[in-house]
Amino acid sequence: MSDIQNNLIFPPIFDGLPVKAFFTTKAINGELKTISETVDIPIASIYQPIQKHTDRIMLLSSSMNKAVADAVITKRTGILIGIDVADCVPILIYDKRSQAIGAVHAGWRGTSHQILKKTIYKMADNFGSIPSDILIAIGPAIRQCCYEVGTDVFEAIRNSTGEGHYYSKKGKKDFIDLPIANIHQALSLNIPLENIWDIGDCTFCSPDHFFSYRYSKGKTGRQSGYIGIFT
Repeated sequence: MSDIQNNLIFPPIFDGLPVKAFFTTKAINGELKTISETVDIPIASIYQPIQKHTDRIMLLSSSMNKAVADAVITKRTGILIGIDVADCVPILIYDKRSQAIGAVHAGWRGTSHQILKKTIYKMADNFGSIPSDILIAIGPAIRQCCYEVGTDVFEAIRNSTGEGHYYSKKGKKDFIDLPIANIHQALSLNIPLENIWDIGDCTFCSPDHFFSYRYSKGKTGRQSGYIGIFT
């Protein structure tokens, strides 16, 4: 289990950089008021999209109005952007050259629609981001050990991701590792492996620390992933 201080997990890949980036644990439960008080940032400076398991990516410019999206990118400073999850993959992105950031919610639908790749493409289009400048942090999510899926989900993710060690079969059962699938997609864009940090924790295996939709059979809270540029 990664080091947890004050119920936040700080990805070491961002150490020493002008960003505030963290994943929350079960104790905070995705409440904006609690997050605001914990990190001392006004609620008005915290942005979350309306998540619907889409592949929509929001470019956050001047307006903080809520919109349906499952990823957010921006170059604005002094604000946090983030997403909520409870088994899906929370992904934080930082472009160290252009000073752009992104937050991605990648469930099986988002992963099968390559939402992480599309987010990085959108960062390239809007900010000139290139693979060698991008750093990625992947937070707690359900892993291959516990994520049995149907044939339709298995095929959808494999068709979008290609071959790799993110899936396995046990008899007639199919298992997927959503974080590793997203890492494969990032690597396919030539993002260096050393630019990717993966916490490795499984939400289903750690119900005392993280919410898991599957473990709780649907009734559960949410943990979050947030990132912001603070110079």
